[in-house]
Amino acid sequence: MPGVEHHAVSRRLRAGMSTSTGASIHGRGITKVFGNGPEAHHALGPIDLNVASGEFVSLIGPSGCGKSTTMLLVAGLEPATEGTIEIDGQPLTSAISEVGIVFQDHLLLEFRTAIRNVMLQQEIRGLDKRALREQADRLFAKLGLTGAEHRYPWQLSGGMRQRVSIARALVHEPSMLLMDEPFGALDAITRTQIRHDLEMLWLETKKTVLFITHSIEEAVGLSDRVLVMSGSPGTIIDEIQIDLPRPRPAHLGEYPDFARYAQRIYATFESLGIYKFK
Repeated sequence: MPGVEHHAVSRRLRAGMSTSTGASIHGRGITKVFGNGPEAHHALGPIDLNVASGEFVSLIGPSGCGKSTTMLLVAGLEPATEGTIEIDGQPLTSAISEVGIVFQDHLLLEFRTAIRNVMLQQEIRGLDKRALREQADRLFAKLGLTGAEHRYPWQLSGGMRQRVSIARALVHEPSMLLMDEPFGALDAITRTQIRHDLEMLWLETKKTVLFITHSIEEAVGLSDRVLVMSGSPGTIIDEIQIDLPRPRPAHLGEYPDFARYAQRIYATFESLGIYKFK
């Protein structure tokens, strides 16, 4: 029998609403260890993680520092070894469903068209089909996908496949969007355009976003705050509030402060021995 969450999402969709209250994330002393005994791998933490409702926060750090692990813990897809996580003040004890997740690999089903990949959310969640299709059409228009609804993934460019993946993550109006290196496989021009499109969607909906990236430009260009992580086991070693006007331009170098933020992150990585410029 559909629960409260199902009915709340259905009501938003039927009303044609494009916004929902972003969920807050509060983590304390989060640690993740994989395995036991001498084979155990301490992957993360301890870290404290706080993301306010409607905030766009990026995690940036070296490969293997636990960024993706953090995202999986927040989604409830992996249990924390130690520490607690609360979503909207409620303890996280299992996987949460009112969330959208985008990975570097689009993970589209090759035998389904673009629109049917997005409408998979309706089949899984039992949501109102007509309302969800209307929302899908709105997202396709905003993401530059109009006309691609009936193409299969193999008929789409890499950028278009990732746009479909973003539409699928957002179509059910989740309160939280988790993105793990979503632009990592795209060329620079496509990354810049999708970065802009994502920012415009976020400005409209103000969903809570936790964005995992290796790109300093993406982190500074999209975020309200950037959390810089150390090497494994990852801890948060710097927190940078990004005070740049929105929407942000394609050429972030127009802002002198962009260079200052970027240099601070580069300097942190250099101090860790990740970058060696001398």
